[in-house]
Amino acid sequence: MKTHRTPPLVVIVGPTACGKTAVVHAMADAMPGPIISADSMQVYRYMDIGTAKPARTDREKRSYHLVDVVDPDEAFNAAMFLEMSSAVIDRQGHSDAPVYVAGGTGLYVKILLGGLISGPGPDERLRSKYKGLVEKYGKSRLYALLCERDPAAAGRINPNDSVRTIRALEVLDLTGESITAKQAGHAFRNSRSYRYLKIGIKTERDVLQRRIEERVEQMIDLGLAGEVENLLKMNYSPELKSMQSLGYRHMVRYLQGEWGLDEAVSLMKRDTWQYAKRQMTWFKKDTEIQWTGLEDLAGIRDRIEVFLRKERPGGEKP
Repeated sequence: MKTHRTPPLVVIVGPTACGKTAVVHAMADAMPGPIISADSMQVYRYMDIGTAKPARTDREKRSYHLVDVVDPDEAFNAAMFLEMSSAVIDRQGHSDAPVYVAGGTGLYVKILLGGLISGPGPDERLRSKYKGLVEKYGKSRLYALLCERDPAAAGRINPNDSVRTIRALEVLDLTGESITAKQAGHAFRNSRSYRYLKIGIKTERDVLQRRIEERVEQMIDLGLAGEVENLLKMNYSPELKSMQSLGYRHMVRYLQGEWGLDEAVSLMKRDTWQYAKRQMTWFKKDTEIQWTGLEDLAGIRDRIEVFLRKERPGGEKP
């Protein structure tokens, strides 16, 4: 009899507002299994509306994981995601039931299936040094330094992405090696040998943009400004990484009187659309993803059933 070390993973990805949550709920209801949220913002407690978390009743009805695991001022990163999500999968043992992984944070999905790059941990002294450079001279000076010292890494990093720029400089300082060399050498190998099916939710660009605008308006109607105001009253700084995310930074500036509500909402729609386009670019590079429309729930279910049938003892080999 064929045995497996880990359960099969059904990975559902796509840009924000494409309908991933509705799909995973429908699939988990039809073919029950735990759901791992691969969303870098839904991990934060008290941040519900702006992160589009599934309703608490929906989460209680199903076996949800990696939602509400840290406070807004606590650290959360890819390594923590890998550790927590792997533990959920390991607890399933040799079960043939699927584990669903759903979300739009492509890096989280990538490291779950392939592992983390071997590299040095953070060096707070170096990070403080480079953050000070940004504060004093701006992001352009920091990026110019990376271009001078590691042009290969600079060619892969957005000049405005100071977080990744600092990390590249940090790795170079600590190892004497470009972060691109480490990435190429590692190639995100599948160290745990998970068996998985990747499904992408495809939406026409104009439809997705409309869905994003409608979602932003719904967030405002549900009380996003009040949620952010409450976070500020709880003494969570506007400078926190979590509070600088989509929606939250916009509402902070509205509440502080820098923007009117209409301007904040308009910019939130624009920035969310830009983020969705970056997500689409990321996922388009993944040739393993099987793309399908949101409305084709029957087709998605058929694909999952075929995948699971192949993975069961005595089933057809994939």
